[in-house]
Amino acid sequence: MIYQITQYIQEIAKAQGWEEAVSWLRIFSYVSVRAVGAALTAFTLCMLLGRSVIQWLSDIAPETHTPEWAKNTPGKSEPKQAEEAVKEALKKKQGVPSMGGILIVGVMDVSALFWGVWNELLLLTVLSMIVLAGLGFYDDYRKVTRQGEGSSELVKIGVQLALGLTLVCYLYMDARVSFLIEEVMVPFYKEPILATGVVSSIVGAIIVILAVFGSSNAVNLTDGLDGLAIGCSLICTVVFLVLTYLTGRVDYSTYLNLTYVPGACELTVFCAALGGACLGFLWFNCHPAQVFMGDTGSLAIGGAFGIMAVLVHQPFILLIAGGVFVVEIGSSALQRYYFKFTRIRTGVGKRFFLRAPLHHHLQRLGWSETQVVTRLYIAAIIFAVLALASLKIR
Repeated sequence: MIYQITQYIQEIAKAQGWEEAVSWLRIFSYVSVRAVGAALTAFTLCMLLGRSVIQWLSDIAPETHTPEWAKNTPGKSEPKQAEEAVKEALKKKQGVPSMGGILIVGVMDVSALFWGVWNELLLLTVLSMIVLAGLGFYDDYRKVTRQGEGSSELVKIGVQLALGLTLVCYLYMDARVSFLIEEVMVPFYKEPILATGVVSSIVGAIIVILAVFGSSNAVNLTDGLDGLAIGCSLICTVVFLVLTYLTGRVDYSTYLNLTYVPGACELTVFCAALGGACLGFLWFNCHPAQVFMGDTGSLAIGGAFGIMAVLVHQPFILLIAGGVFVVEIGSSALQRYYFKFTRIRTGVGKRFFLRAPLHHHLQRLGWSETQVVTRLYIAAIIFAVLALASLKIR
């Protein structure tokens, strides 16, 4: 919006003969300037509105529910001292409001739309994030008003898959961006591993749907400790900020053998706004947390990563950039299916981890909450460096 406003002012000034007086407004045509503005705006709004939003959430949901994993009985091999420490930590979290993701999504969308040049890529990402935030808010609200009973898995899966399918249809029907579906790219390779064709289109469509579905659920599962999901999201956002800027520039994308995606630079503004919102929310979500993002924030942020990975033609780079999220959802899936497998085979279900996802297993090993979060931050940074390195090693 600010770009269109400044352009309009410059056009009027030029017609009136006093364009030199407003020549400084040309700085708003630079993506870098608008990205900085978007980040600062989102962070400032978070800081200004944070306490009011937290109070409002406390009023509508004074008592938060206990997560299902916390209600389970400890395993036989689970260290008693570690279990007691975790229970004590859980007591301190009672009464902390959830649904804080509404703050993240709200300030981020306002900032991105104010500083960005509205195009189909930016609007597609913003609208998708709003849909997932709405789904998450519905689930969170049911949990806090129905004693822990959220929306059914069928509803959540259905909305996520429908969003992914809608994205596929939109991209496939638009000739300017249909190559994002028809050509399948992977990290460390210059050329598509599958080119245009029926098989390539089907595979590409499946990848898009899985990217949206998988990433939204991966961030959701990671949101279990103070500051963990939002901090890792901030680190992952930096990777996409760099990637969207490079793929949106003809010169840089050509030099690095990346696919040039017209208009992708505006996703850089989106990433900057998301980064500013994450940083502002981390102020309130760090240990001891004053608010949790809940499904409202985790589904939206995860879905945004999946959509951006698709729109810059690098869907698989999400597996590297979001390595912590991948490990978290992988540990949860392994725990679930290992339990089912052993129950079928032996009649007694066994657990691969002391608790899943991984961060809860680490707690049961005796790591403190701050140790788990800090060390997973370190892992997230390493994954981010590897993702950025893949842009050059091709």
